[in-house]
Amino acid sequence: MMSESIKYIGVDDLDIDLFESQYVVPEGMSYNSYLIDDEKIAVMDTADRRKGEEWKANLVAALNGRQPDYLVVHHMEPDHSALIGWMLESYPALQLVCSAQAAKMLPNFFDGFNFEGRVLTVKEGDTLLLGSHELHFIGAPMIHWPEVIMSYDSLDKVVFSADGFGKFGALVNDTDDWACEARRYYFNICGKYGSQVQLVMKKLASLDVQAICPLHGPVLEGEQLAAAIKLYDTWSKYEPESEGILIAYASIHGGTAAVAERLGEILRKKGAPKVVVSDLSRDDMAEVIEDAFRYPTVVVAASSYDAGVFPVMHDFLYHLQIKNYQKRRFGIIENGSWAPTAGKVMRSMIEGLKDCEIVEPMVTIRSRMKAADEALLEQLADSLLS
Repeated sequence: MMSESIKYIGVDDLDIDLFESQYVVPEGMSYNSYLIDDEKIAVMDTADRRKGEEWKANLVAALNGRQPDYLVVHHMEPDHSALIGWMLESYPALQLVCSAQAAKMLPNFFDGFNFEGRVLTVKEGDTLLLGSHELHFIGAPMIHWPEVIMSYDSLDKVVFSADGFGKFGALVNDTDDWACEARRYYFNICGKYGSQVQLVMKKLASLDVQAICPLHGPVLEGEQLAAAIKLYDTWSKYEPESEGILIAYASIHGGTAAVAERLGEILRKKGAPKVVVSDLSRDDMAEVIEDAFRYPTVVVAASSYDAGVFPVMHDFLYHLQIKNYQKRRFGIIENGSWAPTAGKVMRSMIEGLKDCEIVEPMVTIRSRMKAADEALLEQLADSLLS
């Protein structure tokens, strides 16, 4: 229970292996939902069908025999909206509250369901009076779907932030280090939409916000809330969060891996504050993307492959492209036994990113690092640190 009148009715999912079928979540996920108990009862989102029965039990217990008046849908993604149909069937007087865009999406997920007379659409600036509590709706399109709204409870000064300020991990496994999994979540799910996040941040700045209730992860209050808002401002401006260098490599037979590790050693000896070396074939891609956003400098090292670049490197740079990656410096290392092509491909993809600088020299390795290559790695390290 957050307060006497705002109750948590969400559920943890400890069985899920991949969130959105692509992100590893060893600590599970939470599907957050809340109930505001006032003269009118508002249920704030539902949950994923995977944990539907548990969520229904939590709802019934919190209702304690009463009937809900409103179901507020902040986001139509199925991990939060799967039980809308059940809610409307189970509570005939219930009214669904959502954005006009969400209302258009309802038939996509609930084919054949009759929503006539059951949906109240709201927009930026609209309010919903529950009694002592009054919800003020905030438009939040493209965080990270176009239909998203947030709501602000002016009594308890709480923002229900949809997927904003969310994180990976079940609440039962939550730690004090909110930023670790919130960072991986943000850049991989919301990272493309920095300008839209900035617009919402400006709206929130005008409110007296004492707590943020996201659809994933813990309720943010006090110092943790202040730290999260500061990080979101940095992240959504595409600014580096920490000093350091990421070396991301794609190696077939180990030659490129050895070069990447050696460059890491050289950088550390030259005083680099932090060097992270990641194997794109084996490390969690989402975590490498997170580090690419976290640090100001990235070195990409890859083997040539089929007259192009080794696929996992192409995948990494493609991820950066679709996440609107920008404002960084890159170093390039290519490897090729007879006709190196990786550097050309990587350079072309990096040049397609916004406000990204390529640091020279580009280093070309022939199969295995030789003594003569050390000097080029030293030059590259000096350029990266200058």
